[in-house]
This record gives sequence, structure tokens and C-alpha cells, in this order.
Amino acid sequence: MSRKLIASAVLAVSFATSAAAETEVSLYGGWQTSPHSRASGTLPAGVAFPGDFSKRVGWDGKSFSMPPYYGGRITWWNDRNTGWGLELSHDKAYAGADMSPEFTRLEFTDGHNIITVNYMKRWPGKWGTFTPYVGAGIGIALPHVDIEPTGGDHTYGYQMTGPAARLTAGASYKLNDRWALFSEYQFTISDNNVDLDGGGDLHARIITNALNFGVSLSF
Repeated sequence: MSRKLIASAVLAVSFATSAAAETEVSLYGGWQTSPHSRASGTLPAGVAFPGDFSKRVGWDGKSFSMPPYYGGRITWWNDRNTGWGLELSHDKAYAGADMSPEFTRLEFTDGHNIITVNYMKRWPGKWGTFTPYVGAGIGIALPHVDIEPTGGDHTYGYQMTGPAARLTAGASYKLNDRWALFSEYQFTISDNNVDLDGGGDLHARIITNALNFGVSLSF
């Protein structure tokens, strides 16, 4: 599925670039949270709690702790005020005390990276100097996995863990012909299948909610 998503991304971006009337580069930070979800899987022999597990985890985003939450995207707009783009958000998810007793570390914090191909729509002049917009995207989760079962090996590194999706709604304020400020709500969801060092695996569906503030450059 990931290969099909990547192939679709290449085709969409190639089409968008050739048809673009305006290119917009946006960078943002903000406040990101992640609600409870269920983590399950199998831990190998030799750890303190081997075998199958399933538990409800209350994830914490810790947006302003290092490394911080942030994101960026590039959008190719056409003269119908629709566009295609690419986006990366450096989301974060800490399990906190809910990881015990099976784990001593359970987090995706550098980060829980979501990469999507987006379709966008905007309405210039709809709210005077403010331009509302919405977007939706599909792609992959590429988190930096930081997981250590109690008494087991430390899994530490990037993995492509599964499909992801993104929804965005916001408004921008034009400062001049090139620069704009924006604020938006953003939702992501991803299915994550992680291979653990030393054997075993972990599955978690991770949802994030974010309130973003950023700046855009158009040319």
C-alpha cells in the first residue's frame, strides 16, 4: 500500500507542478495533542513480560518540549483556487506512565512524522482580508521509534510503519503580495506496525489534533 501511495504522490505532484499558477511554501508550529488509543502486539521471550499484550495508552504531545512540534508544506495552486501539495508534520506521542509495566520507554517523539499528498481548496476574499481554506491528504507514517520493553532491547530509529491521513481547515491573512500569516486546525490519523529489536512487534493507531500558527511565502 505504501508503494502505491508514493507512486500516486509522484503523479499528483508532477501534474500539479506543470499546471501551477502559484507556489506557496508554508511553515508552522503550534499546540498538538494525541488522545487515548490501544497499543497491542507481542513481546519476545527474555523480556520481563513476554507474549501478547494489549493496553490503552494516553498519549501526550508535549508540543513545546525538545524536539518541538512543527510542520511544513508546499502547495501548487491553480487559477481555480484548488491545488495539490506535499506536507510533513513532526508530530509527537509519549506514552508516559501508561507504558508500565511492559515498557520502560514507549514514544514517537523525533517525531511521529506524517508525510502526505494534499488536495487543497481556498476562497480568496470570502472574509475580506482573510482567506479560508480546507485540505485533505493521504500518505505514510515515518516515525522515529523509541521503544524499550522492560528487560529487553531498545528499538531506536526511523521506520515506515503504515498509512496515514490528514485533514486541515484554516484561514490566512495576506500581509502583501508574497507573505501571509495563517492559523488552522489539523487532524491526522495513522496505523502503525512497528518491528521491535530483539523480536516482537507493536501496533498502535495514533490520532493527533493540532492548532497551528504559521507563515507562508508565495511566488
